[in-house]
Amino acid sequence: MSKQKTHISYSELKTWLECPHKHKLNYIDRLKKFTGNEYTAFGKALHEVCEKQCNDEPIEPFSFFEKQFVKELKSLDSFNEKMAVEMNSQSKAIIPLIMPKLKEQFPKYEVGATELALYEPAGNDLFFKGYIDLVLKLPDEKYIILDWKTCSWGWDSRKKSDKMITYQLTLYKHFFCQSSGVDPKNVETYFALLKRTAKKDNVEIFRVTSGPKKTNNALKFMNRALYNIKKKNYIKNRLSCKYCEFKKTEYCS
Repeated sequence: MSKQKTHISYSELKTWLECPHKHKLNYIDRLKKFTGNEYTAFGKALHEVCEKQCNDEPIEPFSFFEKQFVKELKSLDSFNEKMAVEMNSQSKAIIPLIMPKLKEQFPKYEVGATELALYEPAGNDLFFKGYIDLVLKLPDEKYIILDWKTCSWGWDSRKKSDKMITYQLTLYKHFFCQSSGVDPKNVETYFALLKRTAKKDNVEIFRVTSGPKKTNNALKFMNRALYNIKKKNYIKNRLSCKYCEFKKTEYCS
């Protein structure tokens, strides 16, 4: 049974763009089928390592990762054991580079927050909900919003500039400034790629521009989605059926 929505997240917005009907099944009817795999388990475990290290918590990063990775894998219905073993080994090329790369990119930073929760009015009686992986404060009073992304070899230039990928940071910046009162001119946004299969540079940090024009475009996209969700316009996008978990099921035939 559909429930009244109170908030929306960036992942929901992406799903809505992919297919409004799929968004309804996932987030309104709560029929979400995908519960994770070895890739999501790897990402969650590595995110935990990043968070602990940024907060200077006394952990041995490799053993902590392995423990978290096993915990995440056990929560899955099934996973590829061979791939999981490979991933566990691949983490050893990433973990030693995380903090040195962060310090190289942002000398003399101060950790403002990790996993900073956002829950801000977004319009149409809904709130925007999200979690910023890392907020840094620099000596010049600028703030850095950074999101960790696990991947295989990396991202090409097209993906790095894809608006529907970078809008995540744009919206995070907008709602961070809305909640904190920080001037958007003093906030920069970055992705940090944690690359499993790269031959070198297994940690790459790069800036994503999020100026006024881009922010305005991201908000227009979000407002269009909120309007259609509010109006219950759940149109099926047949062009996105190929990899959909609801394809040829009773919910979408």
